[in-house]
Amino acid sequence: MKALVYTKPNEVVYRDEPDPAPGEGQVLVKIEASGICGSDMHAYRGHDPRRVPPLILGHEVAGSVASGGRKGERVVINPLMTCGMCAYCESGRTNLCTTRELIGMRVAGAYCEYVAISEQNLVPIPGSFDMVKASLAEPAACALHTLNRARMMSPRPLSELRTLVIGGGAIGMLSALLLTSYGCRHVTVAETNKLRRETVAHSTDCVVHDPSSDPEIPADSFELVIDAVGGGVTRSLGSRAVMPGGIFAHIGLMDSKEGLDIRKVTLQEVSLIGIYTYTREDFRATVGALAGGMFGGLEWVETRPLAGGARAFEDLDRGRTPAAKIVLVPEL
Repeated sequence: MKALVYTKPNEVVYRDEPDPAPGEGQVLVKIEASGICGSDMHAYRGHDPRRVPPLILGHEVAGSVASGGRKGERVVINPLMTCGMCAYCESGRTNLCTTRELIGMRVAGAYCEYVAISEQNLVPIPGSFDMVKASLAEPAACALHTLNRARMMSPRPLSELRTLVIGGGAIGMLSALLLTSYGCRHVTVAETNKLRRETVAHSTDCVVHDPSSDPEIPADSFELVIDAVGGGVTRSLGSRAVMPGGIFAHIGLMDSKEGLDIRKVTLQEVSLIGIYTYTREDFRATVGALAGGMFGGLEWVETRPLAGGARAFEDLDRGRTPAAKIVLVPEL
């Protein structure tokens, strides 16, 4: 099969790779669409020791079952593989499974024509819902999980909270869109990339802020802050912007540099929430929410051929595209 393979930092190569062979309990899925995640970009830059080249990256995927009793079924893949037996899995917190694994991390991912995956990781796509849009289920599930966690921590409904979303990439964009669908009227998205700011402004009703040139966001001005970047500079921004008694939801994984004002978190009783992916229930709910239009029309998604994946990675790395999400489509 053809695949886009991460071969060394700042290089992905489109080449022939062996077809995957399904193991016990697995099926073969023909890939129709696979999105480029920020974590894939992190690996591409050589910043993720868990993703060792040569490796097929990619875990945001939609396709059709190509083997077994469900052959022909249109599905999205929940890329988080869990044991189903540990205390976390049994309590529904599958994202914290003690033996969790993700396709495209230490095992082959989805920038290819076929992937082998357990049947329990398949979620049917409703009706004739577009495959490219369906492939956004993974980042959208991260956004939904983030807001679910924030909702549980908040003494007031999310619709009443003034919210700052840091980062106009896919998770930031999807979080802003879902907040809007929940009835939130005061959402600000902070993004340094001019092209992405334009996309956010065109695709949402949110206030758009440029941290590099706009007046500084006032301290203590948002009840909810979502850091969808996770860098030292964004943690600093979020720490300053969150109100006393507010919620700081941290989902980005850019680096481990300083930036969090832990003294403020303590003295002002800020609820700091670490967010990792989503539960199995979150993922299933997200597929229905996407198909039902809760994330909007998703016109801001850009589609490119898998064969041109190297250029897509390069454009994202250099900030040359306004797209919050690029989805690769195999040429079968």
